[in-house]
Amino acid sequence: AGRAWGSRGMEAAAGRCRAPLPAWWRLLRGLLLAVLAAGSCQGNSVERKIYIPLNKTAPCVRLLNATHQIGCQSSISGDTGVIHVVEKEEDLNWVLADGPHPPYMILLDGNLFNRRVMLQLKGTSRVSGLAVAIAKPSPPQGFSPGLKCPNDGFGVYSKDYGPQFAHCNTTVWNPVGSGLSYEDFDFPIFLLEDANETQVIKQCYQDHNVPRDGSGPEYPLCAMQLFSHMHAVTSTVTCMRRSSLQSTFSINPEVVCDPLLDYNVWSTLQPINSSGKVDPEKEVIIVATRIDSHSFFWNIAPGAESAVSSFVTHLAAAEALHKVPDTHLLQRNIMFTFFQGETFDYIGSSRMVYDMEKDKFPLRLDNIHSFVELNQVALRNDSVLWMHTDPVSRMNESVEVQVRNLLDILSNSSVGANVTLQEAGYSQPLPPSSFQRFLRARHIPGVVLTDHRTAFQNRYYQSMYDTPENIRMQYPEGLSPEETLEYVTDTAKSLAEVATVVARALYRLAGGANNTSAIQADPKTVSRMLYGFLIKMNNSWFQSIIKPDIKGILGDVPQHYVAVSSPVNTTYLVQYVLANLTGTVVNLTKEECLNPEKTPSSEKEMYEYAWVQGSLDPNSTSRVPYCVRSTVHLSKALSPAFELRQWGSTEYSTWTESRWKEIRARIFLVASRELEIITLVVGIAILIFSLLATYFINAKADILFSIPRDPGAVAY
Repeated sequence: AGRAWGSRGMEAAAGRCRAPLPAWWRLLRGLLLAVLAAGSCQGNSVERKIYIPLNKTAPCVRLLNATHQIGCQSSISGDTGVIHVVEKEEDLNWVLADGPHPPYMILLDGNLFNRRVMLQLKGTSRVSGLAVAIAKPSPPQGFSPGLKCPNDGFGVYSKDYGPQFAHCNTTVWNPVGSGLSYEDFDFPIFLLEDANETQVIKQCYQDHNVPRDGSGPEYPLCAMQLFSHMHAVTSTVTCMRRSSLQSTFSINPEVVCDPLLDYNVWSTLQPINSSGKVDPEKEVIIVATRIDSHSFFWNIAPGAESAVSSFVTHLAAAEALHKVPDTHLLQRNIMFTFFQGETFDYIGSSRMVYDMEKDKFPLRLDNIHSFVELNQVALRNDSVLWMHTDPVSRMNESVEVQVRNLLDILSNSSVGANVTLQEAGYSQPLPPSSFQRFLRARHIPGVVLTDHRTAFQNRYYQSMYDTPENIRMQYPEGLSPEETLEYVTDTAKSLAEVATVVARALYRLAGGANNTSAIQADPKTVSRMLYGFLIKMNNSWFQSIIKPDIKGILGDVPQHYVAVSSPVNTTYLVQYVLANLTGTVVNLTKEECLNPEKTPSSEKEMYEYAWVQGSLDPNSTSRVPYCVRSTVHLSKALSPAFELRQWGSTEYSTWTESRWKEIRARIFLVASRELEIITLVVGIAILIFSLLATYFINAKADILFSIPRDPGAVAY
């Protein structure tokens, strides 16, 4: 502004004097513009000198259902506090009572991240946020932020169906569940994924914040700022209504939340018309697993035991069955189904049941002969696998006969194997499982296979510690990534044995009459899948079996959260692994593979075609792509509540995820309040002085910047 006023004053003076601007003034103005431009370019550099960003973090975000909001959020401008490291419970006293510099930003040891400590912090205004360091090794007592009774109220048991089993009255499935993931915190909570960044914070704390001789530390202090403001509030009903109103009346609608959604993956042993309807007389056996998991922190969901162990076993069983030469002669078809979103009140399975009831799926419920579900299967004691059935539906005589036949076939298939199948008990209810959603619609003979008779063996259910170590995956030291991919672990051998028993049982159940000893799951394939889904997605095998245009999904650390954008990485990879293990390589060009409807013999309605990258040519850096034909399909995994716009539904899942503007964390040194006030006052004084100086210079510009007249000139 001063520059503009000075220019106008100069131009006025020049106009009166009939003279051009002097060269020295033009030079001064150019230098001033250059300095201002340079200052703006250096703004980011100054910020980098003040702040240290924390790049490897995972936030706790807000989720909502029909009645509640859960999770965490910061204020709209982020929350800031002085860092205090809490490594034992006694350290909390400084934060909650003694410390003179509230609010505090706590760096919490992972072993203290539990419900009791968190509720203490939730009840005080002296805490502005939390950064959690991962405990290594995992907490020996177990840690599960999930519910003691997962998916309660959305399974089959209710006041109208087996009321004695409702709300886990008979069996508490997840006794270590703290319910922490289902609490609502009004301050941000971040997970520190990088040990180096955790150490940087601790060093900053040691240098500046450690109390000296029982008194508070002196300024400057090390502080942390966390940004995770959430747009949605209250419940799914509220946020979806607001989003709907925005979409209806606004040109640029601002959506505040999104439904959790993705796709189910399914395929059949014998091809069916995916766009038509299966003959009502045709019987189909459904084999099912879930492919999603969850933890307290957003997109941190390793799910080794809760999801990966079961769907990897399922994939291995599907491969073993497809190698059997007489599958086309089986009187019953087998459908391999992988459900998404099951962690959040059975999103995937409830949607498939809904589609079957509404004739939006090739199968109807009446086509289902029986149901076999693989649940958590990696942590077996004495190689025992438990068979769970529904005691209520078995009161029906015809269902009881079919269930007994199913149990006998499974038990007989384990003879000679290193797996022993035992019945959990007639009076034992079903554990949380997708099968429950099918039972809500129709009495279907079925069994759920697990490694636990009553409570989960998994002490880290729905937590960040449900990692490869939890299912005892171990590798020798010194292996390269390629060698690790191919190394067959004891866990892989164990799950391959389970897959073998399941494949043999399914063959018998489908009407197979030949000897089943040749049906064998491949431990090497299981090992590859465990490595890819638990340790490193971006490996040579996964690279070779996916389409070139989606190779960007191959991140380093696998996570299995359902999310709101679809398909997620897990869904894509299950789809292409299943196609690779059960499909056929066909001799089609790229053009024919991408447009199979142009090839008369392609049977497009029966098969899906995929042009995949292929392996690297041994003699070059290029790949050898090929076309895969399979019966693998995707179907929508979006809760029917959103199709029906029943956002307050108690019948279907209503989970949504809030939107946010930015998620970030950083640390910096903060000065005392007194110094900040002095700095502010001095800054204001300098600003006022500058404005006054500019005003007076502008007012006297015609005198200060006038060009003296030539004394020899005479005016007449």
